[in-house]
Amino acid sequence: MVKITDVARHAGVAPSTVSYALSGKRPISEETRRRIAASIRELGYRPHAGARALAGSRSDVLALVVPLRAGVHVPVVMQCAVSVVTAARRHGHDVLLLTQEEGAEGLRHVVSGATALVDALIVLDVQLHDHRLPLLRALDRPSVLIGFPAEPAGLTCVDLDFEAAGELCVERLAGLGHRVVALVGAPPEVYARRTAFAERVVRGFTAAAGRRGLVSAVHPCEATSAAARRVAERLLREQPALTGVVVHNEAVLEPLIEAFGQLGLRVPGDLSVTAICPAELAGSLRVPVTSVALPAAELGERAVELLMGKLAGAEVPAATLLAPHLTERASTRPRTAP
Repeated sequence: MVKITDVARHAGVAPSTVSYALSGKRPISEETRRRIAASIRELGYRPHAGARALAGSRSDVLALVVPLRAGVHVPVVMQCAVSVVTAARRHGHDVLLLTQEEGAEGLRHVVSGATALVDALIVLDVQLHDHRLPLLRALDRPSVLIGFPAEPAGLTCVDLDFEAAGELCVERLAGLGHRVVALVGAPPEVYARRTAFAERVVRGFTAAAGRRGLVSAVHPCEATSAAARRVAERLLREQPALTGVVVHNEAVLEPLIEAFGQLGLRVPGDLSVTAICPAELAGSLRVPVTSVALPAAELGERAVELLMGKLAGAEVPAATLLAPHLTERASTRPRTAP
């Protein structure tokens, strides 16, 4: 049986460092954390491997880990949460909602040993280099991430293909003849945490704009009307030839369109707008917005189905990426030649 000392020797660190990486009790450098995670995967280390068998029963409870951090758009998160609860109930499971900034120690508390509160976990707001990953890989209880970290090996992940979504929005604008475009993105703190979905939208937007030879810019935006106005003013100041905008920030979609209107740009007459947002929001605005829908409900349901498969001992796909679909609405039109 592989022990924590074996992992430490393989990773070239002290056993206490492995313990800290798993528990989150002390900060560990990202390089060291990755090395420990690689050793855990390679050696097949599983702490408390027999705990569930010794307990002899299940709790029939799933943990939904939803840290409500700054910049998180709560309505979308709650739509996903409701879907998780509904799907879990179909399988006879209740859901324990964890909304605090649960580090590795907080997760360990609800899943460890014979007194574990839950059978499995669903984790949201995944960061590219998420500090919870080594523990999730090592736990003797299954988990599913709604989101893709930079290194998803050893994990089960499901999400919208946000990189493809960013590309799809740019491709639509380019296909309509727009040559100067901008991405109005998530709040700055979302990028500061290197949240996976936000980073991937930027990557897709930038790649498609470069491939099409477009002039482009990326602007994070706080989730307020005042911030939307400031971003609109900055865009027109820095990109006076701007005719296409991609919005990946549900909270400012309507205020941004209003701000452009107050600055003299009509949508879609002067400015075409696409968005990555809930379909209900895109279709409800005064000018319905061409958009890629956020399938929050489907993601929650898929995550539960994957967990049920894992709890039953079935093989499930490690990666599930939902293809984006763009719905054309009134906010886009061919660019008018100057």
